[in-house]
Amino acid sequence: MKLSRCPLLLALVAIAAGAIACGTKRPPAVATAPGSGGAVAPSSGRADHTQPVDEGPDLRSVEDEGVGQDLLTEAGEGGPLTDIRFDYDEASLTDEARATLDRHVVWLQSHPDVRLSVEGHCDERGTVEYNLALGDRRAQAARDHLVSKGVAAERFRTVSYGKERPLDSGRDEAAYARNRRAHFAVMR
Repeated sequence: MKLSRCPLLLALVAIAAGAIACGTKRPPAVATAPGSGGAVAPSSGRADHTQPVDEGPDLRSVEDEGVGQDLLTEAGEGGPLTDIRFDYDEASLTDEARATLDRHVVWLQSHPDVRLSVEGHCDERGTVEYNLALGDRRAQAARDHLVSKGVAAERFRTVSYGKERPLDSGRDEAAYARNRRAHFAVMR
C-alpha cells in the first residue's frame, strides 16, 4: 500500500470509530434555561435557549452537593419532592399533582438555596419527538405551578427525557402510569 493512501485509510478508521462511539451516547433530552418559554423537539432543531442535559457540571446528585443531611433524607421517593403523575397523553396537572406541588412549595421555601431540575417523562407509546415535546410540556406545567405559588423561576431548569428513561419497563397500564411523570432533581 502506498503511503499517500494512509491518510485516507486513517480518516476512514477515525470516522468508523466515531460512529461506534456515537452509539454509546445517552438518550436524547431537551433542556431549557431558567425562565425560558420551553424547548423545541430535536426534529425541529434546537433554539438558543435549549441546551443538552449531559453537558456541564451543574446537575449532580444530592450527595455531591455538600447539602445537609436533612435535605438528603427529605428528598426523593416518599419525601417532599416526590414525582407527580400525568394522565395518558396529557400535560395538564391533576388535582393530586397540584396538591403534591403545593407541598413542594412549602419545602422549597424552607430550603431557599436549593435549585431544581424538573424532568418530564412519558410512557413508551408515541414517537421519540412527540414524547420529548410532551415531556417538556409536563416539566413546564410543574415548573409554572411552582412559580405561580411564589418560588423564583431562576431556581428551576426543565428537561424532557420523553420515553427514554422509564421507571418501570413493564408493558401494561400500571407501568405506563408510573412512567408518565415529572421528577424533581436537586441541582447545584
